[in-house]
Amino acid sequence: FPSHHGIRGQETNVAEYIHALFTREGIASEIVPVTDDRCNVIAKIPGDGNGRTLLLTGHMDTVPPYGMPDPYEVKVSGDVLKGRGVVDMKGPLMCMVYSMIAIQRSGISLKGDLIFAGVIGEEENSPGTIDLIEKGIRADAAIVGEPTNLDVCVAHRGLEWFAFRFLGKTVHGGAQQDGVNAILMASNFIQRVEVKLKQKIKEQIHPLIGSSSMNYGVINGGTQPSTVAGDCVLMIDTRWVPGTRYEDFVEEYLDILDELSAEDPTFHCRMEVMESSAMKEGYVHEALETDVDHDVIKIIKAKAKEVTDNVPETTCFSAWSDAGLLSSYAHIPTILFAPGDIKTAHSSEEQLEIDQILPATYIYALSAIEFCNGQKEVG
Repeated sequence: FPSHHGIRGQETNVAEYIHALFTREGIASEIVPVTDDRCNVIAKIPGDGNGRTLLLTGHMDTVPPYGMPDPYEVKVSGDVLKGRGVVDMKGPLMCMVYSMIAIQRSGISLKGDLIFAGVIGEEENSPGTIDLIEKGIRADAAIVGEPTNLDVCVAHRGLEWFAFRFLGKTVHGGAQQDGVNAILMASNFIQRVEVKLKQKIKEQIHPLIGSSSMNYGVINGGTQPSTVAGDCVLMIDTRWVPGTRYEDFVEEYLDILDELSAEDPTFHCRMEVMESSAMKEGYVHEALETDVDHDVIKIIKAKAKEVTDNVPETTCFSAWSDAGLLSSYAHIPTILFAPGDIKTAHSSEEQLEIDQILPATYIYALSAIEFCNGQKEVG
């Protein structure tokens, strides 16, 4: 099912398919509207109230095909599946679904609730997970099924895309003394950022992730060589490690803009979070950090050793995920664990290793049983 931006209903067909699978197996499932034509799907195997609640979750949307040949015809190519969304993240999502089906068929009773949430829009601004949070999702731990090659990811950077719009004065290039060059403003801003902010970023070190980062991703300005550029837009990908804050970067950028304005009264710039990535008011793409000694991690590692004879590494996730929201706003200890390699996501070579699919499903099921049947913390 195509489920990228621009498709009417986007994830609806995926949600209905998953809902039908759960319903067929006698697992309580619900389609939950989030926007006018898009919905989450929530399922639950209830416990008896004496255990811990585990949330298995992931996004149902994908990026567009981006030129991928036959993107929605999943192909077996050697030892991998190929197709848009197989690794990011419909493959991992179905491992979660079938882990719950396996538990349901086994007849094993759980003490705590096991919840599944297939959510919309992670590739955009995460309205699905925000809806979960605002409707009061509660769990003692959560596993997000982003591809980790069956390692346990406990941390990732926070993320925002900032647009800086420099406003100059357009004149003919032969009379540039009467104009104000917006491209030059952008250049001066970049130079000041390099001097004042880059060194601070290098000092923001996380033991698993490394440093915070910035990338000058896009710059557009002017109309033609013979005209002084009256406008210029610079877009910066800004990522911060756990322990630093989104607000810290906003303040640093604004301080630099204020300095440049004080030095040059013709300097004008407006900073904003890019509309394409901006979340609902009150939310940002927060960083993730979960205690490496949390019980869910110990259980996942133990069950992975049972299933694969390998102990997963404790590591970080190179991209951003909804885990940052669940951890920061719902205050749920959250990790990422799933089959597949994130390196092929969003590419024309997106693929999922077949020999990781069944092990992941077993690990989810066995971990859920042990976690949900564990002693619930008091307090």
